[in-house]
Amino acid sequence: MNHRFLLCVVFCLGAVFAAPAALADEVTPNWFRSPAISPDGSTIVFVHGGDLYTVPSEGGRAIPLTLHDGYETSPVWSRDGKTIAFASDRFGNFDVFVMPATGGTATRLTFHSANDMPTDFTPDGSAVIFESSRINDHRSAIFPSGILSELYSVPITGGTPTRILTTPAINARYDRAGRRIVYEDRKGYEDDLRKHHTSSVARDIWVYDIESGRHTQLTGHPAEDRNPHFSPDGRQVYFLSERNGDFNVFRMPAEPGGEQRAEQLTRFEHHPVRHLSFADNGDAVFSWHGDIYRMPRNGRATRVPIEIAVDGRTGLSIETRRSGASEFAVSPNGKEVAFVLRGEVFVTSTEFSTTRRITNTPEQERSLSFAPDGRSLIYASERDGSWNIYRATLADEDELYFFSATKIDEEPLIATDAEEFQPRYSPCGNKVAYLHNRSTLRVLDIDSGEIVTALPGTAFYSYADGDYHFDWSPDSNWLTMHFYNRRRAFVSQIGIVPADGSADWPEDISNSGYDDSRPIWVMKGGAIAWASDRYGMRTHGSWGAEYDVVAAFLTQDAFDRFRLSREEYELRKELEEKRKKDDKDEKKNDEPADDETDADDEGDEATDESDEDSDKKKPEPIEIDLKDIEKRTLRLTIHASRLGDFALSPDADKLYYLARFERGFDLWVRDFRKESTSILRKLNANSASMQLSEDGKTIFLLADGSLSSIDASSGDQKSISFSAELKIDGHAEREHLFDHVWRQTKQKFYRRDLHGVDWRFYREQYEPKLAGVKTNRTFADLLSEILGELNASHTGGRYFRIPGDGDARTASLGVYYDNDYRGEGVRIAEIMRNGPLDRAELDIEDGMIITHIDRVQLTPTQNLYELLNRRAGDRVRLTVRRDGGEPFDVVVRPISLGEENNLRYERWVRNRRDIVDQASGGRLGYMHIRGMNDPSFRAFYAEVLGRNFDKEALIVDTRFNGGGWLHDDLVTFLTGTRYVDLHPRDDESPDVYYKGDSMWRWTKPSIVVMSEGNYSD
Repeated sequence: MNHRFLLCVVFCLGAVFAAPAALADEVTPNWFRSPAISPDGSTIVFVHGGDLYTVPSEGGRAIPLTLHDGYETSPVWSRDGKTIAFASDRFGNFDVFVMPATGGTATRLTFHSANDMPTDFTPDGSAVIFESSRINDHRSAIFPSGILSELYSVPITGGTPTRILTTPAINARYDRAGRRIVYEDRKGYEDDLRKHHTSSVARDIWVYDIESGRHTQLTGHPAEDRNPHFSPDGRQVYFLSERNGDFNVFRMPAEPGGEQRAEQLTRFEHHPVRHLSFADNGDAVFSWHGDIYRMPRNGRATRVPIEIAVDGRTGLSIETRRSGASEFAVSPNGKEVAFVLRGEVFVTSTEFSTTRRITNTPEQERSLSFAPDGRSLIYASERDGSWNIYRATLADEDELYFFSATKIDEEPLIATDAEEFQPRYSPCGNKVAYLHNRSTLRVLDIDSGEIVTALPGTAFYSYADGDYHFDWSPDSNWLTMHFYNRRRAFVSQIGIVPADGSADWPEDISNSGYDDSRPIWVMKGGAIAWASDRYGMRTHGSWGAEYDVVAAFLTQDAFDRFRLSREEYELRKELEEKRKKDDKDEKKNDEPADDETDADDEGDEATDESDEDSDKKKPEPIEIDLKDIEKRTLRLTIHASRLGDFALSPDADKLYYLARFERGFDLWVRDFRKESTSILRKLNANSASMQLSEDGKTIFLLADGSLSSIDASSGDQKSISFSAELKIDGHAEREHLFDHVWRQTKQKFYRRDLHGVDWRFYREQYEPKLAGVKTNRTFADLLSEILGELNASHTGGRYFRIPGDGDARTASLGVYYDNDYRGEGVRIAEIMRNGPLDRAELDIEDGMIITHIDRVQLTPTQNLYELLNRRAGDRVRLTVRRDGGEPFDVVVRPISLGEENNLRYERWVRNRRDIVDQASGGRLGYMHIRGMNDPSFRAFYAEVLGRNFDKEALIVDTRFNGGGWLHDDLVTFLTGTRYVDLHPRDDESPDVYYKGDSMWRWTKPSIVVMSEGNYSD
């Protein structure tokens, strides 16, 4: 189906406890996370299955504190042990909740749609501190990024949170006196569970002095330092570090230079120590490889035996879906459609909603192809440790369709240890072409079982499964595909090869320096059409190229026929029909005399019909003339676009294609005889694919997960409804996904040695843990742990919760709030330029106070953000006043947090530009590159050759650039050479000239600024 520790700590100087060897060798099925020990040391709260449980610190039967559909995590105790704060995603994102430690009703404290993660209570227990990425102080120079969180405090009685720190302070905790906060920093992008890396982005331990406002760095090692805690007397800091290999516990004096005297207290291997927590008496708990350990002060660490009562949640469910299909294939007669939904294969009628499930597996199925007779359907499925190809067949001769069948047989068509997928039946039905190990195009002869290689593995590599395209010729003798010619990667060409494997390399029929892809045979084999970016807007910054449909005609006759005028075409068509009729009449005249028996007549008629069917199944061999084929290559579309699927009518008089010019994809038609182009059907689809019926009269469409048919002449659209019942086994799916991720990594990681990691060992270590994984979010956590062993970027598991109607979607007023203000309402520190309040008619200024939102007073216990949830774009009434002034009302339309972030980014860039301009006296230009993508390059290009064209040099700021694919364009742009100046004809003064070539590149000095926050490209 689809996808989607041991720690030993003591408080006596010089004591070092190593892990008992048995613990490192033993693997349990547990996956307990985030343990926290109560202040009195008697109870441990921890996370299992997305819920909070408590258990005596000596072990025993765990009692659930929460049993909720949401996911609860990060529990922390109040200093008196009476209250537990935790994070829950009950409203979409993680919010802070509190509840009695003995159980009871949970109270929500935060309402912002950023993730809020509690890390401690204030020493007096009146508030919870938490980390969240919201908005910095208006005086802060920190880049406005979601990865750079702030530290906040919220009263347990409710109210708008107060910001403590604008700098990222992860796992922040107070000392007992409440005078200092120890925390780990965060400098940039990286998966939290990546292991063993040493770099400038690795985290360090800091201490913040609340009274002085001073931050003191305690560690600076290139490896990761995490999860700090003050000792009970506040003189030392205990923390986790990878400086000597796997995460282990270290201790150092809580003072500058203390790192030089850091002591390693535990020496565990293979898995990291996680989730360090202390009781007031010095007892510690932690997790190691899914189990919870307790270490009494000066004692030996032992695993806490925990018994979890079965809560009845089996992970089994049944769902009925009426949309959400991801791919489809139409039967040859157009009466049924096969589709994939959530990784299962279904078939539905095109006239009725009758739907038949073909597969019911925890594995994923994809790549559908009907046999020409419509009685078999092939697809790929990732079963038994590899991708294989399966065939489903109608087993009862009296059952004509899959959607109504009661007996369907499935068998493996190709099942080996190799990765074999993307099967496609040949038009004759006796062969199947497919991709072998993501690089080799092979052909199976179904009758003999013989397999030949049509395209060698050196011609292409499927970087992302499903990015390779090939198509059969109508006579089943040839294949066309896109491939990498002349070792030029990522810019494909169009090739053809004989399907019998007799060629060593494809014949290149495009021979273009442009990107040519997605070829299909058209005109009954007379031409090959494909998508090409050679005519449209070119790539500007490695992105944004627009595509056309291009066709190469394989014979001069096909080329001449295509170019016929409407009149010529009609005359030729009429002549061909006349000749066909004459041939039929001549054949009829050759039939036996009338006095032959009726039985003979019937036999002859049957023979005629059989011959006609035979003629349909065995088309004439196509002709291929490659000489001067470039002169028989035409652009078929009149406008380049973001091009989706395309198809030509059987006679090639019309081209149907999906193109995106505005908001979404629409269905267009190009009539070559009438020389017209128009929208056949307005779709406005975010995603769409199409297939033309064999007679060319109907277009079958999959748009945004829904199926429909469109009349190719009128454009009338008819929904193809389905009712797909899914039987979901969450545990079985996670087992499959684990295997999928493990194999994908082994096969596709950029180094065969996987950075020296014993990948089989880690499979054996983590696979048993699946028994203790009860939710997909927890599963993503486990995937991040095993993938983290690779010490590689761009790895980790991710879980994306399906949005709900009641989720928090906080709107923004487009202002910075004064964090120091303690009076009624909230004070505006600064209004963002171009934000909702930046309007002349509102008469609102910095320093004013908002006292009410929609007539609800902002009291100390009223959370501001609660009143702004789901209000973006709505009319909202604000009551505003100046200090000591009379209140007045204004009506504004708040914006989304995404829009607010853009305003904050633009402000940050303006401020940096002003600093550079002032410091250099206007001589230096400044520009920030936000991402390695097309919009960022266009903004950069416009600024550099616009505002900064006459600057003497350029500062190129790439800090916190999240990546993409832009490096070559930037290097090319910034390394221009000035070799031409342009002078007016009538002015010979050497000071009067125009700067010429390189006209479109920067030709003066430049310097690139980067930081630990740069990522990817």
